Amino acid sequence: MEHIVRFEEITEETVLDAIRLSGTLLKGQERAVASNAVSIAQAHFAKNAWFRAIYAGDDMVGFIMLDFTPDPRMKDVKHASMWRFMIGGKYQKMGYGRDAILLLIEYLKAQGYEKLFTSCIVNDPSPLHFYLKLGFVDTGEWDDDEKILMRDL
Repeated sequence: MEHIVRFEEITEETVLDAIRLSGTLLKGQERAVASNAVSIAQAHFAKNAWFRAIYAGDDMVGFIMLDFTPDPRMKDVKHASMWRFMIGGKYQKMGYGRDAILLLIEYLKAQGYEKLFTSCIVNDPSPLHFYLKLGFVDTGEWDDDEKILMRDL
């Protein structure tokens, strides 16, 4: 499947663009996701983190970060957790978020992953319905004030 977005490593030349992208979130959304600056810093100290900028053409439109630390409860099921995901405010409602998740699913499936987890707040504004439309299901579990969702790959 051809995608309108792609993942690119964040470099010395693009890190400030990634950090500034957090400032474009729509009103209230900054409560739903940590800033990209915090995420990039955490990723550099987390041994199983993977993070990328999301591009559409020449424009950085978003940020994604995964954690590949195995959860012992999952036993032999190969899984990943989407730790952070955001699309810049002026790029929302253009299909970039949906396409980025579909690209991620293809990427993980090609590596033999079976499940993808994420979590989100449920207060407005919440990305819950976005995730549910993409096939995530409510696990019934919570991580502090965030609902844990899972998608079979």
